[in-house]
Amino acid sequence: MTSDVWLPIPAGEIDGLPDPAGSGLNYRFWDGGPDFPADPADCVFYAVPYMKGMEVAVRPLSAMTSVQVVQTLSAGIDHVQPGVGSLPPGVRLCNAKGVHEASTAELTLALILASLRGFPGFVHGQDKEEWRAGFYPALADKSVLIVGYGSIGAAIEDRLVPFECARVARVARSARASERGEVHALTDLPALLPQADVVILSTPLTERTKGLVNAGFLAGMKDGALLVNVARGPVVDTEALLAEVGSGRLTAALDVTDPEPLPSGHPLWHAPGVLISPHVGGSTSAFMPRAKRLLAGQVTRFEAGDPVRNVVLTTE
Repeated sequence: MTSDVWLPIPAGEIDGLPDPAGSGLNYRFWDGGPDFPADPADCVFYAVPYMKGMEVAVRPLSAMTSVQVVQTLSAGIDHVQPGVGSLPPGVRLCNAKGVHEASTAELTLALILASLRGFPGFVHGQDKEEWRAGFYPALADKSVLIVGYGSIGAAIEDRLVPFECARVARVARSARASERGEVHALTDLPALLPQADVVILSTPLTERTKGLVNAGFLAGMKDGALLVNVARGPVVDTEALLAEVGSGRLTAALDVTDPEPLPSGHPLWHAPGVLISPHVGGSTSAFMPRAKRLLAGQVTRFEAGDPVRNVVLTTE
């Protein structure tokens, strides 16, 4: 049996991979095309094609009887989890911690600033040659709540520091301490939401967070607050959000939506106070060098018999 490593980036473009001659690894390039590059049964390390959806991600899994590591290039693993049950015991599923923090945090700040300072209106004004001067909200002196305080949430807070926010509150699955201060549990949300001018969602999509932002959550937000979603679309109840932004009580900036991609004619496209970007939080020039470093490091550790990093779960 051969030991194949499936990569969504050609091996010749990734510096630092173990030499095939000395490692016994065979590098196979597969970026989600209709034909597999080799027999999936020979794959021992599977790096999932990036942003190709759940159907592509899980397609080879049931035939990967020898796989030991499944490595995503995304921070979330929800697109792979439906196929995890078909994997043999002991397979380590790893996420891409360290790859998307910079890009996603950048976009988060861009969405906040664009929404508060009225950039969508400026763009429409430019199209119509209208000079839309006036006073607009600033991020300075605002209270910000980050829901989902993992590595991306922490990176967002790092970039909030220069903007003179009045307060940054942090929420994660369970309470803990961080370098920047207290991290609250999800159960503390009812007390924290009414205080926040900006609520940022950067939580993974799990059974617990699916539909987390429902009518009750939104009703708990203060009048005029901004909801920013850089997590996953299904974290937010779309109908409940449409009701709130339709009334003008809340505004929203969404890099992810439910459904996604957002179909033509969907009411979110033209909902008042809603800014939409097409799920580009991690899709920047910063992605490829970080993704290549992650893959080189993980394959090197795997080949040497060392523990791989970013293990989210191990199959039983």
